Amino acid sequence: MPTNWSRAAESQYADRPQLREIYDAVLALLPQLGEVAIQTRKTYVALLTARRAFAVIAPVTRTRVDLGLRWEAAPDSPRLSAPGSRLGSAVTVKAGLHSAGDVDDELIGWLQQVYDANL
Repeated sequence: MPTNWSRAAESQYADRPQLREIYDAVLALLPQLGEVAIQTRKTYVALLTARRAFAVIAPVTRTRVDLGLRWEAAPDSPRLSAPGSRLGSAVTVKAGLHSAGDVDDELIGWLQQVYDANL
């Protein structure tokens, strides 16, 4: 993992270390999706296919990390909600993650669908 990933995470999660486990769980599943580029920003990390950003990871409160998704065909699910402007204009839905356990098979399946839709 490039050092800029860890530096960005250290900065973003410095005052919320309990959320770092969620960030790490999302990053750990990226290799199974396919080729993913990671761009760090001051307040979030963008995940990109060769074509465009398909997701963002952002610690938004002391108890939640939002996984924003560029997903026009998102299913109707209580786990998904409108993203608001904080995650960027490309994000169409978000999943609020409160623990690494929220990175479950359903979320992994959704992330694969979003990745594939943005190739």
